[in-house]
Amino acid sequence: MSDEMQRYYALRAPEYEQIYFRDIPDRRRELDAAAASIEKIAQGKTVLELASGTGYWTQVMSNTAERIMAVDLAPEMVREARKKQYQCPVELVHGDLYEMPFERSGFDLVALGFWMSHHPRQRFGTLFDVLVYGLKPDGKIWVVDNNPPAEGPELKFVRTDEHGNNYKQRRLNDGREFVVLKNYFSEAELKVLFSTRFDIESMVYGTYYWSSLLSLKTSAA
Repeated sequence: MSDEMQRYYALRAPEYEQIYFRDIPDRRRELDAAAASIEKIAQGKTVLELASGTGYWTQVMSNTAERIMAVDLAPEMVREARKKQYQCPVELVHGDLYEMPFERSGFDLVALGFWMSHHPRQRFGTLFDVLVYGLKPDGKIWVVDNNPPAEGPELKFVRTDEHGNNYKQRRLNDGREFVVLKNYFSEAELKVLFSTRFDIESMVYGTYYWSSLLSLKTSAA
């Protein structure tokens, strides 16, 4: 993660969850459907959540999971997550997901929310290695992220780098502006990306959000 992105998320932590509560009914319906889906997927599971942020999805999964380890790089995000109440044992960890501060092959489910769009396109192999590291051989991976309409009309394009990564301008409530890496994916592109390493058990591609449930290819298990 770039220094600018780290500063942005550190400062944004107290206001981050505003993204979940914008008054757009169709947007809300897609989020609620994703929440209902991951509650069902997480039922009775040991869960590793990466880039867990303020604990929005952690709290949802805690309604049905056996236990959760939630990892995020920003201590400010972890502090916000600690303010929530959870329905199962939850370990909130301040750590870098790329350093894999969790046990190998220790979890039934690995969840990644709103981070794939911030990961450099040229390094997806590294991200997939991290997801697989914590996963039991018969485990599942759940990934959720957003499409451009979820960002609203204020999103400004800044540039594209030599790898095809897009950079967008983000503004905090106090007006301070930052430039962050933010990629979007078509449904077809996601299927190609995931199928290099995983079997795609399901994919929901909406107007505002997409999510996918993945498992290891038999040859990769």
